[in-house]
Amino acid sequence: MDFSSILPVTIGAILLAGLYATMSYGLALIYGVMRIVNLAHAGVIMLAAYTTLWLYTSFKLEPYLAPLIVVPLYFLLGMGMQRLIVRRIAGAAPIVSLLLLFAIWLIMQNLAYVIWTGNTQSILRPYTTRSIQIEALDLTIGWLRLGVFVAGLLTLIALQFFLSRTYLGKAIRATTQDRDSARLVGVDVEQISMIAFGIGIALSALAGSLFAMILPFNPDFGRVLMLKSFAIIVIGGLTSFVGIAAGALLLALAEEWSVGVLGLQTSLKDLVSFSALVLVLILLPNGLPALIGRMPSWRNKPTRSVSPVGSASPTGGGPK
Repeated sequence: MDFSSILPVTIGAILLAGLYATMSYGLALIYGVMRIVNLAHAGVIMLAAYTTLWLYTSFKLEPYLAPLIVVPLYFLLGMGMQRLIVRRIAGAAPIVSLLLLFAIWLIMQNLAYVIWTGNTQSILRPYTTRSIQIEALDLTIGWLRLGVFVAGLLTLIALQFFLSRTYLGKAIRATTQDRDSARLVGVDVEQISMIAFGIGIALSALAGSLFAMILPFNPDFGRVLMLKSFAIIVIGGLTSFVGIAAGALLLALAEEWSVGVLGLQTSLKDLVSFSALVLVLILLPNGLPALIGRMPSWRNKPTRSVSPVGSASPTGGGPK
C-alpha cells in the first residue's frame, strides 16, 4: 500500500467523478420518465466522441467548444428517436425496448466502423498535457481534467435548477411520479416524454464529447462506460441527480484507490466497478438512500415522495 499517494489519488477520483456523473444523468432521466433502460447510451457516447473529432478535423473547432454544437444536435436526434421509434413500443414488455435499443446501439457501432474504421482515435491539442502544479501538496492537476469536472458540476447545478424551478422540469417530475395524474393536471405526457428522451440523449452526448478530449476512443468506446453508468445509478439509488453524483464519487474513489493506494493493476479497475455493482445489488438494491433511511436519526422523520429524476418534492408535486 502507498498511503503517501492518498491525496493525489483522491483529487483525481473527485475530478473523474464529475465526468462519471455527467455520463449517468441521461440514463437515469430516460429511465425515470419512460421506464426504459436505454442500451443505446453507449452508442451515443461513442458517436458524440467521433462527432467532436469530426468538428475538430473538418472545421478546426476547438474540442472544448464542441459541446456547444454536440449537445443541441443530439438533443434533436434524441427527440427524433423517441418520436419515430421509441414511442411506438410504449406499453410493450420491457424486453422489447431492451432489444430495440440494443439493436440501435449495434447499428451505431457498425456505422462508426464503416465511417471511421476500427482504429483508435484521439484528440491532441497543445493544452492536452498542461497541468497545474501545487508544490506545497506535491500535486499535479491536468487542465482538461479540471475543466471536465467543472463542466460536470455545472451540469448538475443546471439540472437541479431546471427540474425544481421551471414548468417543464416540474412537468417531467410529475410524469416521473405518476403519468396518469400528470395527464389530469394538463401535462402533455407524450411531448414531455419526447423532450425528456432528447435531454437524456444530449447528456450522454455531452459526456462523450468530454471523454473525447481526455481518452482515446474507437467504435467499441462507450460499452464499459455504460456498464459503469448502471453501477452509478444503482449505487445512487435513482432518487435524484445529487444521489447519482454521490454514487459517481464513490465509484471513482473505489477505482482510483484500488489502483493508486492498494496497488492493484490498472487493468483490474473495471473489475472493481462491476464488483461494486454486484455487491450493491445484493446487499443494498435501493442504493444509498435506503442506507440513509435506515439510520436511527431518520427513522421518525415524516416521509415525502421522491422523484426518480429530481429532488424531493411533496406528494402530487406536479407543475404549477
